[in-house]
Amino acid sequence: MPHSDEMAQHRPAFPHRDALRPQDAGARVKAVLGPTNTGKTHLAIERLCAHSSGMIGFPLRLLAREVYDRVCAIKGESSVALITGEERIEPKGARYLLCTVEAMPVTDRDLAFVALDEAQLGADHERGHVFTDRLLHARGREETMILGSSTLEPMVRALVPEAEIITRPRFSELTHAGAKKLSRVPPRSAIVAFSAEQVYAIAEMLRRFRGGAAVVMGALSPQTRNAQVALYQSGEVDYLVATDAIGMGLNLDVRHVAFAGLSKFDGQRQRRLTTAEMAQIAGRAGRHQTDGTFGTLAGSGHDAAFLDEEVYAIEEHRFPPLTRLFWREPEPRFDSIAALIADLESPPDRPQLAPAPEAIDLAVLRRLADEAPIADAVRGPGMVRRFWDVCRLPDFRSQGVETHARFVARLWQDLRDGELGADYVAQAIAQLDQTSGDIHALQGRIAAIRSWAYIAQRPDWVLARDEMAARARAVEARLSDALHGRLTERFVNRRTAVLMKNLGVDSRLLDVRLEDEEVLVEGEHIGTLRGFAFQVDPGARLSDRKLLLAAAEKHLPSQLARRAELLTEAIHAGTADLTLEAGAIVWDGDAIARIRPGRSVLTPALAADRALDAIPQPQRKSLTGALEVWLDRALALLDPLRRLDEASRATETGPDLRALLIALVAAGGVMARAGSGIERLDKARRAQLARLGVRVGTLDLFLPAMLRARPQALWSQLSSGQGTPPQPAGDLPAALPLHGHAARFGYRALGKQQVRMDMAEKLLREAHERRGRAGPGPFVLDPARAVSMGLSTATYARLLRSGGFRPLPTRPLGADSFGPPAPVRWRWQPPHNGRVPPPAPAPIALGGSFAALAELVR
Repeated sequence: MPHSDEMAQHRPAFPHRDALRPQDAGARVKAVLGPTNTGKTHLAIERLCAHSSGMIGFPLRLLAREVYDRVCAIKGESSVALITGEERIEPKGARYLLCTVEAMPVTDRDLAFVALDEAQLGADHERGHVFTDRLLHARGREETMILGSSTLEPMVRALVPEAEIITRPRFSELTHAGAKKLSRVPPRSAIVAFSAEQVYAIAEMLRRFRGGAAVVMGALSPQTRNAQVALYQSGEVDYLVATDAIGMGLNLDVRHVAFAGLSKFDGQRQRRLTTAEMAQIAGRAGRHQTDGTFGTLAGSGHDAAFLDEEVYAIEEHRFPPLTRLFWREPEPRFDSIAALIADLESPPDRPQLAPAPEAIDLAVLRRLADEAPIADAVRGPGMVRRFWDVCRLPDFRSQGVETHARFVARLWQDLRDGELGADYVAQAIAQLDQTSGDIHALQGRIAAIRSWAYIAQRPDWVLARDEMAARARAVEARLSDALHGRLTERFVNRRTAVLMKNLGVDSRLLDVRLEDEEVLVEGEHIGTLRGFAFQVDPGARLSDRKLLLAAAEKHLPSQLARRAELLTEAIHAGTADLTLEAGAIVWDGDAIARIRPGRSVLTPALAADRALDAIPQPQRKSLTGALEVWLDRALALLDPLRRLDEASRATETGPDLRALLIALVAAGGVMARAGSGIERLDKARRAQLARLGVRVGTLDLFLPAMLRARPQALWSQLSSGQGTPPQPAGDLPAALPLHGHAARFGYRALGKQQVRMDMAEKLLREAHERRGRAGPGPFVLDPARAVSMGLSTATYARLLRSGGFRPLPTRPLGADSFGPPAPVRWRWQPPHNGRVPPPAPAPIALGGSFAALAELVR
């Protein structure tokens, strides 16, 4: 394949497309630039209707459809055409064309007026090269208008020097309003999110405490989008939840725009929005002479807040100018697939243009070109051109290159030898004609029918094209109606919305509700309820304060009673989100009860917090009883320790065992064997101790259950009245670094490390088992288990010495000898008088390797 630079030398910079333009020597080219709400699109529509013919290219199918309806009202449906990838309404003799940018017929129409909307999208990674091509080549016979952001001005001056640049100021002011909780976002607001999941979550919350919200996303069909917008525009709902699709010219009565986040996934990575993108979305607030505000949702994340410089740029409409637009060869050669790919990858020869990143159509072409059965059969310019047209099928399902390439490959197998049969297309469309299912299923079917609508619009792809296109549109309309119904059913509570608008001023009729921590009266935030403690919001409107507080005082006890009932039910069901923190039972972030000293540490008393006094007596009594049940369940973690406490008070327990049990309970179930008095117990008492679950180890006495994280944390709180909340269940690490001199609860200090008591005992028992198998005399120990526990050489040696094991010196290798050092051999020195001999100082480990033990004991 020739090098792309070499091939570019044999082509003009912008091929014969310039020669195909209508004679425009006297035509005017205007670039109308400015921020949102400057009337640019309205001006273009006026100019279009003032000419005998014309065309406007829009970035979105939704926007093209909206303007199509407006122009039809002026010029009549017989004179206006709508041309998009999925829909073609093209009456015979239509003189006014409303198109998506990709569908604009650039070279085969002689029109008096041509306009390009949102031309700054020439810098978009996926579609930028299409906008750049239209900027360079789409011209009207009498007038051409380029609409876009002020950031486009340097590119217009460089690429379209003949253009007259007109800058239009914004009709209204746009100011930053800071962060607001979702419950305090004012009516007539749009909340913008950047994923379908986030849109649905926000709409669901608005349905619960604001009566509902309309939902607008780019993936919706025009019918669904229009129906949802009608809900908002009519005032049936006061909130609109949308993706950034509303930033592209959709004109709505929005007074405030709240960002649910300031980053989005752009197809390759998660990135922060540029200030120009932020302004494009925020500019939807305030239309005509009405000022607007923008801000963020409180609690959306640490990066969901505007920086000072971003606020300044948006309010003052000052953004970095564009320095390059993306370009891709608009008229590639179709001699072969290799030549086509080479032309599409060829670089531009103007410094203001940059090679376009690989769009999905080129990615699919390259992917299928590598498959010999497909590529070898594509020969001749006509076949290559047809193959490229198939590869350009948009990925409406957003399934990625690999999956979309498989769909394109199957489509090509049917199209390479002719047209698709009407029965085949009708069957594919009929399979999608199902209005059952949830929102996700309906959206998937709409995306799929959009693919078939695109296919059916192609004049040389489908037999009975008009009939199949009509069927696809009809199925899309039915699916759209069903989707609108599902969206309305899920996200609009009509009864709540009507009540909020029509209730009178009688406080007995006002709706008082709890949403999370907020107390809402008719949707108005008047205070917070943390746990069961109510705090009035000092920012409540003074004009309504008396009425709202009267309603709250009247209805709050019943709400508290209901909340207490729900919590009581949750406690008995075991689903209550309660924690024990610093000696208090905490719910919803606040203490609702505290534990007080009882008969012993293991039997604390419960004292209800004063905040519970506002709950009516029956519910308060039930809740207090439920809290006692919950505390008893929580203390079940300490049942092994409780059994020791009960046994220490039993009459059959002898004095020696009673003293040991009392000491063991006071120590939390773990204590050193030395000085414990265990040697004074007879065989029967030792058996009784074993039945109580106490493990008598070589060095320590312990309850295995108390060597877990949650029982330890609970014991810490009961014994000291403070500490950390209970940790997740599970074992604590076998070994930890030792900070200071004292080991933590349940661990034994051994040099620079501390080892959990049961794991230390396991290593010592393993050493004794090895000694028993080896018979009398010295023996060798396998350090594998100690290594797996994370013990250092010195720690392991100290542990063995503490258990009565002594290393024997090893004979060093001679000067002329080679090989690994001899393994360390150990012997056990029985304890004297029942006591384990004190550990000898352990030598310092060399390099921390167990192979160094031979060096340590020489």
